[in-house]
Amino acid sequence: MGDTQSEDTMNGHVEDINGKGTAEHESNMKEEEIDGRFSRRAIMVVFLSLLLDLLAFTMILPLLPSLLDYYAQHDKGDGWYSMLQSGVNHFREFLGIPDTERYNSVLFGGIIGSLFSFLQFVASPVIGAASDVYGRRPLMMLTMVGITSSYVMWALSHNFQLFVLARIVGGISKGNVSLSTTIVTDVSTRKTRGKGMAMIGISFSLGFIVGPMIGALFARSAAAQGGAFYVQPALFALFLAAADVLFVYMYLDETLPEEKRAQSFGNSFKEAQNLINPVSLFCFSAVKKTTKKDMSMLRLLGFIYFLYLFIFSGLEFTLTFLVHKRFQYTSIQQGRMFVFMGLIMALVQGGFVRRIKPGKEKRMAVMGMVILMPSFLMIANATTTTLFYAGLALFAFASASVVPCMTTLVSVYGSADQKGTIMGIFRSLGALSRAFGPVVSSAVYWAYGASTCYIAGSILLVVPLLLFTMVKPQKMD
Repeated sequence: MGDTQSEDTMNGHVEDINGKGTAEHESNMKEEEIDGRFSRRAIMVVFLSLLLDLLAFTMILPLLPSLLDYYAQHDKGDGWYSMLQSGVNHFREFLGIPDTERYNSVLFGGIIGSLFSFLQFVASPVIGAASDVYGRRPLMMLTMVGITSSYVMWALSHNFQLFVLARIVGGISKGNVSLSTTIVTDVSTRKTRGKGMAMIGISFSLGFIVGPMIGALFARSAAAQGGAFYVQPALFALFLAAADVLFVYMYLDETLPEEKRAQSFGNSFKEAQNLINPVSLFCFSAVKKTTKKDMSMLRLLGFIYFLYLFIFSGLEFTLTFLVHKRFQYTSIQQGRMFVFMGLIMALVQGGFVRRIKPGKEKRMAVMGMVILMPSFLMIANATTTTLFYAGLALFAFASASVVPCMTTLVSVYGSADQKGTIMGIFRSLGALSRAFGPVVSSAVYWAYGASTCYIAGSILLVVPLLLFTMVKPQKMD
């Protein structure tokens, strides 16, 4: 009898334990389901916001050569364009370079592109670190408002000074891309992060497909009506940016809870300096609470990223000038070129990159760099559009694969309250490379021609490729 009661009591305890275990399991399942829905929603909001932003941002790409020709004709006398022209002429005479006035717009474009990226370099890590303290949402709103104001200035840029000012404001405000990668890092696991980063890449691809063509079509319409050809594209970019601000305000939820935020932005001069000093950025000095091994890999990845983008961004920037000079492409033809590149990028990222298994990102990034080398050689020697577009296809494949994979590799490092800082520094190193890449490539293009410029780029790619063999990615959980 006693044994029976004891057995019943034990069975009761087991049932209680099993009941509690089942309840806890069901609770965990519900939490995971809620987290999954929140993650998917946040990534979709980031994707759509970036798409609106990049549609507006890429509209200027096929117009830039024509814009600089426009200011060359209309910014006479003591304008900034004339001052820049005079300085370039003195520099050319000092070096004994033959008269290359037809390439001056390439050099001017490189200077403007580098200025925009230099300001991104300064702003991105500061914005990322601030988001670790104050949250992602308010900083995202701030950057979007700044971007919108830059399009207002572009629409009013009847002279070169206003156009440069618009690019300055836009460069300072362009921290939204870095924040987007940080938000994806917040809401994803190490195993799902690659897909989230690929969604960001797809938004870039779609932006490159549609944005440049929209800009070219608006410019042609405005020119046919007898107005300044840049006004309609600028106004439409302003409309898209304003819509993006409203969209982010309504639908973007905060992804960094207060309990996970950093305690302070950094009160000392040294801590502030860590976010803008290039040496400190390459050393990831603002990142604390990480092992020596992880810090070593972060620094190596950051240096490779800088070298790769220095070469890639410089030659990417000169593409529109190359087709403008070599093939006499109009804005519409340049828009079609970007559509072609964007379609390949979207196919690669949507059908391939986002399906890469965790741990295979390094191999994909190396493959992209290897493919880029013959791409540059084909573009350098292209005298027909067939060979040029074959080179562009390889160029687009590399563009779609290398940076998303490197971003995924870096995103696994650091604690939750350091993700914004790490991704901000990583993005800033990319901006620093884009600050020097376009102006250096444009200077080589200006002095020695397109073929020499692209062949040199193909050879120099060997350096980041060899360094990548030293990378040992952190294993996924």
